[in-house]
Amino acid sequence: MDFLQTLAQRNSDFADNEFTAGMKMMPSRRTTIIGCVDPRVDPMNVLKLEPGEAAVIRNVGGRVNPALLETMALLRSLAKARGSEIGEGWNLILLHHTDCGIVGCSHHAPELLAKHLGIAPQDLPAKAIDDPYQSVAQDVAMLKANPNLPGDLVVTGLVYDVATGRIETVVPPSPLRSA
Repeated sequence: MDFLQTLAQRNSDFADNEFTAGMKMMPSRRTTIIGCVDPRVDPMNVLKLEPGEAAVIRNVGGRVNPALLETMALLRSLAKARGSEIGEGWNLILLHHTDCGIVGCSHHAPELLAKHLGIAPQDLPAKAIDDPYQSVAQDVAMLKANPNLPGDLVVTGLVYDVATGRIETVVPPSPLRSA
């Protein structure tokens, strides 16, 4: 059986035994998690999320970049269209991790990585590509400085250790901007 057949069988099992009809589009825990595409760091698994609790956005490195900000603006627009507002009472969690493949990108494809991050290649060293603790703090600071995000959104910066399976809070929860 090839992997697509395996996936189809797993989906059939899911539909028969785990599917929940009528789930709401907006996350029940009013939370958005930004993480890396690395399969070792799936927020659904490492944070033991239940279906529908959080919206999860993943990109290379879990970094704040122009595409992420555009996605967040679209999600906010969607929430408004559905009679909700992303802001007060909502959480935004940045989840970076140790042993991230983005480090290899900075050595083997710096121009492509710089484009992904929306910066010039010479600015890559300042992005703390090889240090998830610094990078998550930098990205939280970028979000806090972004006037297009709701100021009462609570942001947290976490680092997941792929060697231990544990998360560490690097940036404690706080509003993007003080009232």
